[in-house]
Amino acid sequence: MDKSNGYDSIARTFIEVRGQAVDGIGTSSVRKWAQTFAKGSTVLDLGCGTGMPISNVLLDEGLTVYGIDASATMIEAFKENFPDSSAACEAAEESTFFNRQFDGIIAWGLLFLLSAEVQKALIPKVAKALQIRGKFLFTAPSVVAEWEDTLTGRRSVSLGAKAYREILTSSGLSLIDEFEDERNNHYYHAVKKY
Repeated sequence: MDKSNGYDSIARTFIEVRGQAVDGIGTSSVRKWAQTFAKGSTVLDLGCGTGMPISNVLLDEGLTVYGIDASATMIEAFKENFPDSSAACEAAEESTFFNRQFDGIIAWGLLFLLSAEVQKALIPKVAKALQIRGKFLFTAPSVVAEWEDTLTGRRSVSLGAKAYREILTSSGLSLIDEFEDERNNHYYHAVKKY
């Protein structure tokens, strides 16, 4: 089974088209989030791809970035782009998260690529990998929906805002904010309470 949800097979095309951009959709939102951390704080980029532009923004803001992606090709590109950052080729749902806790975890464009069951299991796993008062930022539509991913042709699933809020709360996370960026990507920003 392809744990990269089809992204390893289209990785070269993705890298050429979208995986080299220094600035792009969502970077201003991610930059604002990154600026809420102290310099040197550790952040895990789940589904990091090449690291461009998300990890690049985090590093630009003085954070220490760890990357996880299930695509070997994407992780290879991430390591080339950021040789001083730790990276692992692992599916988020199977990852050990480097056997550590983080000040922040970001999952930009990842959760909805996973099945509903995996999403429901991954959010509590993320909560456990956060320090107390650690922050989790992820994107997923606010409505319950299923659609075909335009790049891979695979099924994508949004559980909807109500379900995401409930899973966050039951995982010990408190929702701080929900917002949308310039391209209407919906964000959930939560903090670990205990």
